[in-house]
Amino acid sequence: MSKTKPRSRKAATSKARRTDSTSSKHIGRSPNQIASGAYDSQTPAGMGFRMPAEWEPHEATWLAWPHEKEDWPGKLAPIPWVFAEVVRALCAGERVRIVVGTAALEKEARAVLKRVGVELSQIDFIRAPTDRVWTRDSCPQVLQHASGARALCGFRFNGWAKYPNHTRDMKLPEVVAKTLELPLFKPDLHGKQVVLEGGAIDVNGAGTLLTTEECLLSQVQARNPGATRREYEQILSAALGARRTIWLGEGISGDDTHGHVDDLARFTDPRTVVLAVEADRLDANYSRLQDNLKRLQKAKDQDGRALTVATLPMPAPLFLDGQRLPASYANFYVGNAAVLVPTFNDANDRVALETLARLFPKRRVVGIHAVDLVWGLGTLHCMTQQEPA
Repeated sequence: MSKTKPRSRKAATSKARRTDSTSSKHIGRSPNQIASGAYDSQTPAGMGFRMPAEWEPHEATWLAWPHEKEDWPGKLAPIPWVFAEVVRALCAGERVRIVVGTAALEKEARAVLKRVGVELSQIDFIRAPTDRVWTRDSCPQVLQHASGARALCGFRFNGWAKYPNHTRDMKLPEVVAKTLELPLFKPDLHGKQVVLEGGAIDVNGAGTLLTTEECLLSQVQARNPGATRREYEQILSAALGARRTIWLGEGISGDDTHGHVDDLARFTDPRTVVLAVEADRLDANYSRLQDNLKRLQKAKDQDGRALTVATLPMPAPLFLDGQRLPASYANFYVGNAAVLVPTFNDANDRVALETLARLFPKRRVVGIHAVDLVWGLGTLHCMTQQEPA
């Protein structure tokens, strides 16, 4: 998801180290009272932490305000207004924390948000520089304990193993840890911090995780060269509490992350997955999405039970300057009060909205125009990161 030219983004010994995080300004809730030193020799899952599902209650959602012109060449002007619509929809049910690199950028964000009617008392501005806005991939995962304690899992971000300008974004886990005053785990494999983006995984909160072979096992844009399927499964189990990993095949055409799962398949409840499918047999996505459908129909959850598989259509292919864009309704985001769904001026917009309304009957489903946003090679799920309560 880059946005610099050229445009295209023995058994495992998995451990998690703790980074102590303190801050003079705490946001949201009191620091968790966890015995110091307990993190040095135990994994998050071993201590009882897990990654909650996205539909579980949020304290907040994290975004980064757009600023890099090369993310949307020639189209940056409308992007802050898209972000403002997202913030407006989310504020009905939770706080929104927005990372801004400068005072000038914060001033711009405040002005845009005020014009669309956002109540600024619902917003926390976090001052930290960023390379781009895709907090799904650069921010840490917030873990939860049955006691109510929280911690962070900070995988290393390396620009999708493709783009060199990621050194600011790779520091966001420490920014979040300092802001929230939470301990930060850094999973490692064979002595090196594990590289993984949030868009590469999706969880049901009960012990099952979705990912793709294209993203984690391919030698193209290899995040952790040489890491095996079994090693990844051990890492995801130890770090996030994923007792079962479901491996899909390839991601969608146009995705420069090389196979992120959040463009094709998502949990909507502990036993239901919604998968994007392509109706046109001549489209590049048809065979790969059919393969993923067959895999899901055979898959089992953490307790050995079959999954319910629902489907979403794909929009008609979108191109700009000859480049196919990763337009997908599966890149929706589940907030406390609403499910935000990217729309593309397509006849299937209505089908996608109605499908997700059935799958999330207790939430309002809100379409967000994403034709300009997807020129940055990501949409709504890519730009958001939930902070579980």
